[in-house]
Amino acid sequence: MKAIGIYQGTDIESQTFTTETRPVPTAQGTDVLVKVQAVSVNPVDTKVRQVTDQTELKVLGYDAVGTITAVGDQVTAFKVGDRVFYAGSNQRDGANQEYQLVDARLIALAPAKLSDEDAAAMPLTLLTAYELLFEKFHNPFAQGANGQKTVLIINGAGGVGSAAIQLAKWAGFHVIATAHRPETVTWVQQMGADEVIDHHESLTKQLADRQNQIDNIMILHTTEAYFEAAAQLVTPLGHVGSIVESQQALPLGMLKDKAASFDWEFMFAKAKYGVDMTSQGRILAEMAQLLDRGALRSTRTQTIETMTAETLHQGHEIVERGTMIGKLVLKASF
Repeated sequence: MKAIGIYQGTDIESQTFTTETRPVPTAQGTDVLVKVQAVSVNPVDTKVRQVTDQTELKVLGYDAVGTITAVGDQVTAFKVGDRVFYAGSNQRDGANQEYQLVDARLIALAPAKLSDEDAAAMPLTLLTAYELLFEKFHNPFAQGANGQKTVLIINGAGGVGSAAIQLAKWAGFHVIATAHRPETVTWVQQMGADEVIDHHESLTKQLADRQNQIDNIMILHTTEAYFEAAAQLVTPLGHVGSIVESQQALPLGMLKDKAASFDWEFMFAKAKYGVDMTSQGRILAEMAQLLDRGALRSTRTQTIETMTAETLHQGHEIVERGTMIGKLVLKASF
């Protein structure tokens, strides 16, 4: 089979992607072997690529749809021929290859009504948004169950923001999302945001009448730039969370007087540490139902029709520009 990856990471202009031929791996234990059909490129792909330095080919790709071709002897919930979607683990080779081994606890049957490309755009972002909004923030996961609550989603037009807006609206939140460009404002409104404010301007000034009143705040870009505003806006006993590692020390003491909480979200933590892994398969199964019912929609906005070293380079270049709306997907046609 073909696999595409890197040995040493660098800036995208200098980056070389390499195509190699490898033996098709064997599924054992809790693993399934998946014939990959579509893969999304996420910011995490570009970040992991930039710091890679190893002697073996590093294969990225943490959102995928494919068909199971073999199952390990401990797999009972899936069978050969099942079409599945998943984000997988960042501790193993990713989906930028023809066949991939994935732990069956991390996968679910793909949404039947979505194309491979539309489905491949969703696992990582939906898992991230779900874990932060419902697990870390301790909100009930049920349609309309959070009707008295407000959530502020900073960077609403990105992949996670687009998923979070939809999930929050379905769960009954009043959703305030940030966007700057006219096209991103339109996008977050289409995702369901009730209000849109500009993250290039002061959040506290734009929300002066909501100081100490926002129940949940999701920081999805440049944590240190928005933490102090979040600390001022969050309600007492409320929650602030982020998915982006801070480059500076955060003034966590600002939350003490309100007894508010701060949470990091990293959806790969469960697989990396072997904690509650089955929850990700369960979450994805619930997300597939919502996608099939039309309660959620795919956030795919760009598609590349083939997967080669050149097109994968192109995908990373597009995502690294930082102006993406929604998600970019490559068809796994090698």
